[in-house]
Amino acid sequence: MNRQQEFVLRTLEERDIRFVRLWFTDIQGSLKSVAVAPAELEGAFTEGIGFDGSAIEGFSRVSESDTIARPDPSTFQILPFHQGDGRNLSARMFCDIAMPDGEPSWADPRQVLRRQLNRAADEGFTCYVHPEIEFFLVKSLDTDGQPPVPSDSGGYFDQAVTDEAPQFRQDAINALERMGISVEFSHHETAPGQQEIDLRYADALSMADNIMTFRYIVKQVARRNGVRATFMPKPFVAEAGSAMHTHMSLFEGDENAFHDPDDEFRLSRTAKSFIAGILEHAGEISAVTNQFVNSYKRIAFGGEAPTAATWGASNRSALVRVPMYTVNKQSSRRVEVRSPDSAANPYLAYSVLLAAGLKGIREGYELGAPAEDDVASLTRRERRALGYKDLPTDLEQALREMERSELVADTLGEHVFEFFLRNKWREWSDYSSQVTAWELRNNLEL
Repeated sequence: MNRQQEFVLRTLEERDIRFVRLWFTDIQGSLKSVAVAPAELEGAFTEGIGFDGSAIEGFSRVSESDTIARPDPSTFQILPFHQGDGRNLSARMFCDIAMPDGEPSWADPRQVLRRQLNRAADEGFTCYVHPEIEFFLVKSLDTDGQPPVPSDSGGYFDQAVTDEAPQFRQDAINALERMGISVEFSHHETAPGQQEIDLRYADALSMADNIMTFRYIVKQVARRNGVRATFMPKPFVAEAGSAMHTHMSLFEGDENAFHDPDDEFRLSRTAKSFIAGILEHAGEISAVTNQFVNSYKRIAFGGEAPTAATWGASNRSALVRVPMYTVNKQSSRRVEVRSPDSAANPYLAYSVLLAAGLKGIREGYELGAPAEDDVASLTRRERRALGYKDLPTDLEQALREMERSELVADTLGEHVFEFFLRNKWREWSDYSSQVTAWELRNNLEL
């Protein structure tokens, strides 16, 4: 037993923690959990926890259902909420999913990201990310298909406007900080009920774990404040959607590989090729960074969401933005990818973004001129004239581009790639078969 495992067992005893929740995600990024008593945890470290993988969508076939969850002691954290009678605490750990022979499961999104980070390490890079996570607070999620009611009527940076839950952001940040998840900023976003909380940078795997924890904590804190939280990309027709703008940088040891003090934008050759890789492969990775039918209601209609594969300095209509706040600070040189939404599976989304950027570096992609226009306000003809390639405007188009992508197939692995496509084609078919209220209002008299 290693020191991390010993620390976990000692903490459980000292803090009188009654249950440990072992967490992992399915391919879509839904959080799964199994609770174990502390007395069982030493055995779980040694042998893992067996479960029926065929019961988790996309994990395994019935004939290969034996699957093992192996707790990662480095992710141990005590949850910030008391349980039951108000005195007992519980803790959580993320798990790596393995097969009975000990080999990593090809269906585990955490393993997908770890493989990509290992490839980056083989090329001398460590990837750090820092997400800005947007979401809505609403009065209820039980709306029977009708638009939800936002918890307040506030706008961008408004102070103390969360009418139904004035303590929400303070409570959420306190809960996150108690779990060791550092928060940089928080504020009200542009739409009524819309919030943003920005997490301090971390390595990509730790951050993906943090995002999954973030979603759980935010939903719990919202419920305790008498409202509900939703990470649906665009729940309101007339308001901006919820993004997960992600700042990315690559380091070589202690040196930021994206920084060049002599460049106009302080971007190194490595950074420019990384950006070019994301732009070149943006269409084929869109189904992963924006995985739901609803995701494209945000992407297709702007509102500071990217509509084309462009980059720019400080340009919030571009797919990749280069922040210019601290251009001379070497450690802060980074790029902001604005396409992912808050409902993406962070393990898979960061895997394909990193893979696209690394391919750009590996093959020496050239970066074109930056976009200086409001890209979303341009017509399709104007974007074409400027050489901008439009992003997919619906899930069907995104899936067709993904199907042809060797990059995405290689990054996700055959199992995740095939299941993801099957699952999302089913979602698109279900959506396309609906007769909507808009159609009835406009076509019923035909």
